[in-house]
Amino acid sequence: MHRQLSFDLPVRAALGREDFFVTPANAMAVALIEGWQGWPGRKLVLEGPKASGKTHLAHVWAQTSGARIVQASTLAQADIPALARGHVAVEDVPAIAGNAAAEQALFHLHNLVLAEGRTLLLTADRPAARWGLVLPDLASRMQGTTATRLDAPDDRLLTAVLAKLFADRQLVPTPETIPYLVTHMNRAFDSAQALVAAMDAAALGQGRPLNRKLAAEVLEQVMQPGLLDNSPDQGQHR
Repeated sequence: MHRQLSFDLPVRAALGREDFFVTPANAMAVALIEGWQGWPGRKLVLEGPKASGKTHLAHVWAQTSGARIVQASTLAQADIPALARGHVAVEDVPAIAGNAAAEQALFHLHNLVLAEGRTLLLTADRPAARWGLVLPDLASRMQGTTATRLDAPDDRLLTAVLAKLFADRQLVPTPETIPYLVTHMNRAFDSAQALVAAMDAAALGQGRPLNRKLAAEVLEQVMQPGLLDNSPDQGQHR
């Protein structure tokens, strides 16, 4: 049965390991997260475009290692010595580029975590050389950190991502809806996120089922130009 569309239910993201679907597009990153005790220098950078699963994998690692997860933008106000007593995941490091206090805090956190014998995970949407960090010592340490990347999704992963996004919103689309979206949408995680949100809003507002017809209308009316291009070379993240 479909969700009762008269109720705007909350979105609850499932962030467990069992909720993360593994395909060749992300297998290396998953293997490194699962084998975290062997990271060179006890640190790792996890790269990937928006909505690619970085936060999900950070939570998987935190559940496994007992690590704390913090946003890079909050580090200037954090108790760095206390934070460094355990394993730490720092999310969205490029966001602090040019913020002297936050960069200095991450530099000290990096050094203290390693001095304490702990492990550090950092997430970003691009390689460390393009983060724009101003503090030279921090930039050199980040660029010297082993990195792994979540690639643009293949059909299997895109299908799983869409299914998870619908499930997070407690939505049940008709069986043909997700295959139709996979065939016609851009191969991008943020596009999947936007599509599911738009379909949820349209179904809720119009009292309609989540089916292929609604998917086609959302693709045509809501998405940005180029989203309907199904060429395998389109939508790849650079």
